Amino acid sequence: MTQRVELATVMDRLAVDALVTDYAVAVDDGDWEAYRGLFTCDGRADYRSAGGVEGDARQVAAWLAESLTLFSMRQHLIVNRRVRFGTLDQDTGDTARVQADYINPMRLAADTPSTTPDFVCGGRYAFALLRTDDGWRLSEVVVREKWRRPPHPRPAPVIN
Repeated sequence: MTQRVELATVMDRLAVDALVTDYAVAVDDGDWEAYRGLFTCDGRADYRSAGGVEGDARQVAAWLAESLTLFSMRQHLIVNRRVRFGTLDQDTGDTARVQADYINPMRLAADTPSTTPDFVCGGRYAFALLRTDDGWRLSEVVVREKWRRPPHPRPAPVIN
């Protein structure tokens, strides 16, 4: 591998990593315009394993916007990213696949001013990416939720 190819691979790796981070930030911040902009024009997402929907980026963004209003705070932590570059039309590096684990602490919207997470889930993302004229974009996101810790029921008030 030449230094030029190695540098291009490193630059692609950084761009792919930034796209995954932008995805997490868009969801956590509720920036649905930014979320939709991360996808190819025919990009899709599948949240069914987490009780959600599967569809194009516009449909899924609408579902996320509605369902995530239940949470006053959310924070994706996406770790253990494994990036693999592929080929499209014989040109190396036009596609990428990222497998990454996530932990997602969230706070249910409630009357209490606490910011401590009371709902936490975790699992693995499978991202498929495509190099476009506008840079790397998501062509597919599949969420594979592995576990969740729902909020503990609040104890009944003691009346004396």
